[in-house]
Amino acid sequence: MSPRLRWRKLVSGFMLTMTGVCAFVAVSVLFLILGYLVYNGGTSINWNFFTKLPTPVGETGGGMANAIVGSAKLLLLATLMGVPIGFFGAIYLAEFSGDGAIAFIVRYAADLLNGVPSIVIGIFAYAVAVLPFKHFSTLAGGFALGLMMIPITLRSAEEFLRGVPRALREAAMALGASKWKTIATVIVPAAYRGILTAILLAFARVAGETAPLLFTAFGNRYWSPGWNQPIESLPHMVYIYAISPYEDWHRQAWAAGLVLLGLILVINILARAILARGVAVPRS
Repeated sequence: MSPRLRWRKLVSGFMLTMTGVCAFVAVSVLFLILGYLVYNGGTSINWNFFTKLPTPVGETGGGMANAIVGSAKLLLLATLMGVPIGFFGAIYLAEFSGDGAIAFIVRYAADLLNGVPSIVIGIFAYAVAVLPFKHFSTLAGGFALGLMMIPITLRSAEEFLRGVPRALREAAMALGASKWKTIATVIVPAAYRGILTAILLAFARVAGETAPLLFTAFGNRYWSPGWNQPIESLPHMVYIYAISPYEDWHRQAWAAGLVLLGLILVINILARAILARGVAVPRS
């Protein structure tokens, strides 16, 4: 074997080993975080954690039922606001705007909004949805999270819509279907798996946000009926409990973090499972 070939094999083996080590480290970080959360918070996850209200300061026990329900309400509002705007915006970009100046501006604005720090979104939502009404509310929190869902849904759904073969569009138009009927009955059904994946990823993105909720939902240690009062959420509860001086609160903060991570893991697994099936028109 020539020295040059030996050197090339040595370099190839070294690089293969290094890439494997880096991949192992990247995966290990997730399992390290998950294991640390399970070790510190697993003992605090029980039936009371999901069904009881927080206990008074200094007492042990209790749960985060109000925060779990509050997070569900906030994410529901965010989805109802962010998903329709992002979805119809994606249809406009993929089917009507082409590659003109307006499309460029919309895409650039969406990418810029996606990169804006969440605390800035929280300050904006505070100025728009809290100050004019003189109080914090569930609606304000859902508004802040909904703003964050718009660019993710828009840009991801656009890519899936543009990925639908042009032949499907031309076939529908050749049969006499209008533009909107083609979109509603051919293009969207063909890309529905990708669109659903985009929605799930946007949902996972905002599920753990805390900064916008500090300025809008504020927090509430009790049940929050209706939609116009301050409300608690799991990310905010983790923040409050983690900086407290009470050991029991620290354990519950770890438990809440474990629940949040589990939720995001489930959403990501669902998104990847849906996406793995490909983009195809469902058969009747």
